[in-house]
Amino acid sequence: MTHTYSSSRTSLFRLAGLPYFLIAFIARLPFAMMVVGVLTVVVSARESLSLGGLTSAAVGFGTACFGPLLGAAADRFGQRPVLLAVALANGATLVVFTIVVYGSGPDALVLATAFGIGATAPQVAPMSRSRLVTLISERMPEERRPRTLSGTMAYESAADETVFVFGPFLVGVLASALAPWAPLVGAAALTVLFVGAFALHPSARVISRHRGADGRAPSSPAELLSPRLMVVVIGILGVGMFFGTMLTSLTSFMADRGASEQAGLLYGVMGVGSAALALGVAWLPARFSLRARWIVFAAVLLAGTLLLLVVDSPGTMMFALAVMGVGIGPTLVTQYSLGAARSPLGRSATVMTMLGSSVIVGQSIGAAVAGEVAESLGTTAALALPVVAAAVAFTASLANWRLSAPGRRVAAA
Repeated sequence: MTHTYSSSRTSLFRLAGLPYFLIAFIARLPFAMMVVGVLTVVVSARESLSLGGLTSAAVGFGTACFGPLLGAAADRFGQRPVLLAVALANGATLVVFTIVVYGSGPDALVLATAFGIGATAPQVAPMSRSRLVTLISERMPEERRPRTLSGTMAYESAADETVFVFGPFLVGVLASALAPWAPLVGAAALTVLFVGAFALHPSARVISRHRGADGRAPSSPAELLSPRLMVVVIGILGVGMFFGTMLTSLTSFMADRGASEQAGLLYGVMGVGSAALALGVAWLPARFSLRARWIVFAAVLLAGTLLLLVVDSPGTMMFALAVMGVGIGPTLVTQYSLGAARSPLGRSATVMTMLGSSVIVGQSIGAAVAGEVAESLGTTAALALPVVAAAVAFTASLANWRLSAPGRRVAAA
């Protein structure tokens, strides 16, 4: 089927269609539910916070090992077959994990199955970014591409922010209303239905045009290890670590006050503001460069985390979270925009999956470490960990400033 678009009418919303954005949003929910869902069911079934933290880390380790490989496979074979395969595999693994954790098998089997969950996790968010970036570069008028790309990265990051806040909240609701295993079974059903629908959406076909005649991605894999790209990977890892340490230390903070169930509500203060500001990044002036944005907003995030060292009530915690929300959303948008700009030819899915995997790996490591620290050293020590995570993101922004030559255009994908 051939499509013809006039430059005056072409918009990304028109190119992709409303169903695409709805499907892509729901399809990324299971990814945000996995780490917290695994932690919840392990703590309930095995009565071990330590094992729960290790199991969450195993999920992240599986994603770290196989997430970028799934992105490379999508660049090599196309997104559709890869997504269909992992949707079925991940849905089955989530159900198997639920059975294993309630069984009498050894802890090693629980950890191995959790690794399988991470290894088969569908990389919907990075593959959605890859599709939309390809649509923009192929079908949008050239003069509209930079602003459309910025707006797209803003929307995608806001969607990520929303699911990373709503995912843990949904886990808590299902676990409380039904049973601790319910979030994982629900995630399995969402994965099969909506990741499958995402795989079958017609937009999956646009990626195939960027593979060579022999099916190989045009650029060398070595280009993925360039310093300008790796500094973005490290920076976004710091953001993931922030998500994990912040939610876990906040839960401990509220548990000390006998209201652990309210942690998700306070966390939402940061998430709502962050998502709103992430969307607003698209309207920032072009002269406010990506390299400058990263430093400014990462500095705001770091300043917000420093307030955690003096919070003494839910009210002051809410203020600190609001400040952090100003920094975290725009930082994430900027990092993904830089990743899109620096993707080697034909490797967009690989790069976006590297960045998406870094977020979930950082979240898993952060949650596991914060849980151990909170249990052994107390809440005050745990609240120092988001500061460390924010410092990683800020330090990477300084390194990126040095690696980005003045005047270099990084807005064009």
